[in-house]
Amino acid sequence: MSGSGTGRAPDDLFLKIIAGEVPATIVHADDLVVAFEDVDPQAPVHVLVVPRERHETVAALAAAAPATLARLVEVAQRIADERCGGHFRLVFNTGEDVGQSVFHVHGHVLGGRGFTWPPG
Repeated sequence: MSGSGTGRAPDDLFLKIIAGEVPATIVHADDLVVAFEDVDPQAPVHVLVVPRERHETVAALAAAAPATLARLVEVAQRIADERCGGHFRLVFNTGEDVGQSVFHVHGHVLGGRGFTWPPG
């Protein structure tokens, strides 16, 4: 499995959402990132922020397109400011063993309730 790449993976759910082929509740879209409601929310606020270009992991995105990663974090903060007073957890899963099921990097913006530490 490669760490980065902008080619379309035929089973990439997020590219299908970005293209409008799969319905989603879009809460933000710009030239670099798209944010949409998670279909299986784990908190009162649970929004996914994804880059338009496909990179499998957050490390791959940081190496290939640091400005896009910065934009992803900016959008996550804006969503948290609007929906949960700026208090949020931003989670990136990397690898199947820790729960990554779509291999297109995505940040989970989680908020609206208290969280414990350590997670998981």
